[in-house]
Amino acid sequence: MNLIYLIMFFVLGAILGSFFNVVGLRQPKNIPYVFGRSYCPMCKKNLKWYELIPIVSYGLQKGRCRNCQEHIPIIYPLIEFSTASLFTFSFYQFGFHIEFIIALCLISMLMILFVTDLTYMILPNKILLFFLPIFILLRLIHPLDPWWTSITGSLLSFLFIAMIIVVSKGGMGAGDMKLFAVIGIVIGLQMVVLTFLLACLIGSLIGGYQRIRNKIERGQAIPFGPSIVMATILTYFYGDILMDWYLQLF
Repeated sequence: MNLIYLIMFFVLGAILGSFFNVVGLRQPKNIPYVFGRSYCPMCKKNLKWYELIPIVSYGLQKGRCRNCQEHIPIIYPLIEFSTASLFTFSFYQFGFHIEFIIALCLISMLMILFVTDLTYMILPNKILLFFLPIFILLRLIHPLDPWWTSITGSLLSFLFIAMIIVVSKGGMGAGDMKLFAVIGIVIGLQMVVLTFLLACLIGSLIGGYQRIRNKIERGQAIPFGPSIVMATILTYFYGDILMDWYLQLF
């Protein structure tokens, strides 16, 4: 029976991942995404149903639009597969528990923000404000231990990032600050600190790699949101293990 549920949540994740791509690409431009036909972003041709099968269609079409033959950005199958895998792993970890719902909501928000920040270097307020009351409600129903760590995690991370923004004169964005405040509600103070450290490490590695490959120039801004997303996922699922490993080094 568990195998059936795992398959079911993989399929659900893939379908929602496809929708998260649309939200992430259209919301910052205020393009409607709930209704209306899907279309190729290059040639604007409306897509048929068989061109919209998550993950599968990208492979069958060899990563190209059937009409204009332009390459389809890899972010489409990446988000679909990542969402499907994370939904499946969340059920494997939590089963039918309230924390499973929290995990699905967290993953959903992070996948959308990954797309928006990678594409436009924006973490939209509308997305953060949509999920904020959901996380507050869910943490009231299923609080962390101790319960107040959600409050301190949110407030202190907000203030800390705000201080970095002021001191560095824009070294981080207000969107990063607000995202950390929302994440703090979900994972608490200790884990949001770990998330920040991991995000800095991941961001440094990505930036260093891009400079080595001459993908960016020195001083060029790169989106920090994807690093926060990856760090949050690692911390949410493996934070305790990472903390224990770190403490054993000293």
